[in-house]
Amino acid sequence: MLLRTPLLVMLALFTMGCFNTVQVAPTSTSSGQTENRNMKTFHTLEATDIHGAAVTMSVYAGKKVMVVNTASECGYTPQYKQLQELHEQYRDKGLVILGFPCNDFGGQEPGTEAQIEQFCQKNYGVTFPLMGKVSITGNAPSPIYQWLTTKALNGAMDASVKWNFHKFLIDEEGRLVKSLGSSIEPFDEEVIGWLNS
Repeated sequence: MLLRTPLLVMLALFTMGCFNTVQVAPTSTSSGQTENRNMKTFHTLEATDIHGAAVTMSVYAGKKVMVVNTASECGYTPQYKQLQELHEQYRDKGLVILGFPCNDFGGQEPGTEAQIEQFCQKNYGVTFPLMGKVSITGNAPSPIYQWLTTKALNGAMDASVKWNFHKFLIDEEGRLVKSLGSSIEPFDEEVIGWLNS
């Protein structure tokens, strides 16, 4: 019975839907617009790419951005294939996908940046930008993820990343629009509807 307990817990989590949540940023009211004008946008942030070079998110101004925390040893790892397909289909229409490798959830991204990049290219042909490995839940969370998960910083919503392959959608102005749980696939209607809006 003890061996079944973890399986039952995981089944219960999936049944409750903790990995298929969708959060949508509220539409602004006149008072909300004033508050949001004082918030930093995604474009004011910086990160490090998989090769250690600094990247200012302002280079993505005017584009829709999907931020995904990735892992090479996760049940959701095959989403890399769909992310690459989405990248190929929508990059010329203004979509940028940014993969942020993270080892916080189940220790499922133990490799170095070089190993991660090689794995992604060899197994999934990934050509969308991969960033340096980040922490989301640790003592020193990435500034990108601090912004994505904290309404006081992003002006839109508090969000909780519960597992690998959680997706955040950011509009052309650098505003957080949606937070999508891990089981929401890259070609889900939530994503495609947003891309076509």
